[in-house]
Amino acid sequence: MFEGFEQFRRLREAWSRVRIERPVQTGLFTFGDSDLHYFLVTSSETEKLVRIRRGSITISRARIITPENMHPELRNFFEEHEDAGFIEFLMSRTAAFSNLRLTNQAGPESIVTDTIEEAVAKLNRQLDSEDEDQIAVLSAPADMAGFAVFRYATERIISSAPDNIQELRERGFLP
Repeated sequence: MFEGFEQFRRLREAWSRVRIERPVQTGLFTFGDSDLHYFLVTSSETEKLVRIRRGSITISRARIITPENMHPELRNFFEEHEDAGFIEFLMSRTAAFSNLRLTNQAGPESIVTDTIEEAVAKLNRQLDSEDEDQIAVLSAPADMAGFAVFRYATERIISSAPDNIQELRERGFLP
């Protein structure tokens, strides 16, 4: 009876440990693939190191819905099978993820001597100087890296939903 509660508690705790330091405001395409680019800044309590990784998430929407693609698919988000368990708990309780395939492509890590806050500030200054508004900056403890990327994708999917629904209505797919 309390198994769902425990998973929800773990999910809420994980959600609060990761941050979207620099959000992106662009919505996702209603049809086809959307790419979300990011920098992920992580730190490890044991190593006292800060790592920066650049990556991108491709979110693919099903073009034809069949029983085989009714469930969402995650690729390259989590190293541990246990981490994916409570993500499946979240995804099983919302229709926002049905018919999606999310693929994370992370580049190599670089180690910096800064704190997480200093590394985030430097990335923000760099992106500002480049007038770059399509790359997010995320931060998390090292053991929550996959979850941070998943949270970023989740928030973009949810915030894009109203515009995607409107487009479906305009094209006659919804009443």
